[in-house]
Amino acid sequence: MATEETKMNSGWADQDQVPGIKSELMELNMGPQHPATHGVLRLLLETDGEIVYKVTPVLGYLHRCAEKIAEGINYKQWVIYTDRFDYLAPMCCNHAYVTAVEKLMDVEVPERAEHLRVVAAELSRIASHLIALATFGLDMGAWTPLLYCFREREVILDLLERIAGGRMLYNYMVPGGVRYDVPDERWVSDVLEFITMLETKKIKDYNQLLSYNKIFIGRLGNVAVISKQDAFDYGCTGPVLRGSGVKFDCRKDDPYSVYHKFDFDVPVGMGEMGTVGDCWDRYMVRVREIEEACKIVRQALDSLPGGSCQAIELKKPVKVPAGAAYSRTESAKGEMGHYIISDGGQTPFRNKVRSPSFCNLQVIEKVGVGQMVSDLVAFVGSLDIVLGEIDR
Repeated sequence: MATEETKMNSGWADQDQVPGIKSELMELNMGPQHPATHGVLRLLLETDGEIVYKVTPVLGYLHRCAEKIAEGINYKQWVIYTDRFDYLAPMCCNHAYVTAVEKLMDVEVPERAEHLRVVAAELSRIASHLIALATFGLDMGAWTPLLYCFREREVILDLLERIAGGRMLYNYMVPGGVRYDVPDERWVSDVLEFITMLETKKIKDYNQLLSYNKIFIGRLGNVAVISKQDAFDYGCTGPVLRGSGVKFDCRKDDPYSVYHKFDFDVPVGMGEMGTVGDCWDRYMVRVREIEEACKIVRQALDSLPGGSCQAIELKKPVKVPAGAAYSRTESAKGEMGHYIISDGGQTPFRNKVRSPSFCNLQVIEKVGVGQMVSDLVAFVGSLDIVLGEIDR
């Protein structure tokens, strides 16, 4: 049975204090194929009526042994596996991996390639956040924002297809640079036109339809509050950490690539619709990050230098000196890290991935206790997890 502390946290009176009423906890499976789990995630719940007394994430349904596979193929070949981690923001995953390989190789990436990497990663971040907004709204019963967000995401996919050749899995960034230069002069102007439209019109539409909708705020304000201490204790990063009021972003606090050249802010939760760290704060951080990503893209394209976009021969396998390196980048979901150990050959001795969604999900065991089942749905949506990155 639930502990006294759990019962008090739930806000419900002890059952023993209600004459004639007797109940027991029920095990309830949410997932692995459930419309509110955002992937093949299984949540094992213990509930008393609508109140959750325990929640345990059960993982592994999408496990593909990606880190073990890395030990048997060349460093360049493994880039395609990073696409499949966070398949909603694959460019960010490419960026984290190639940065670690370049640290080991001590390779200087051409400036033009760095700018194109930033543009691709930030467009990928916007596309990922649009999915987060759309599906979160759908979880809360709002259908129209999904159509709006997917419409804008389609434009991003078209732009990335023109530069990388794929719509979803790109294999674009490689050790030493990027695989392709911009396809034509019009591509740059099309990107700038899109982000201008996003800044001036589309974000306002999202806010009017969803962000400041009274029902939406009522479902999210003061719900599933993650305190700063809980966020630290569970290793939360990205919008989940910043939603709790912590102004930490790898692009600012541990700069990589050419992010140090660009002027942008790091949005944090401020408790505008309830308590700092609630579901609405985590949602709103992503909306504001779309605006900041637009600023970065514009600056990167306005200052796009000439020259080469690749420092290493693409057709030859990469041979990496012996050693170890760790790199971390700010993915759409949070801090993504790669730890690579090389024995001096063409394949890594060991490749370990630190995925943000895996760490962010763990906090559900603490904060999910005492929530109603419907609020747990809102909580999962506000974490914006992706199972490709969790299971790997």
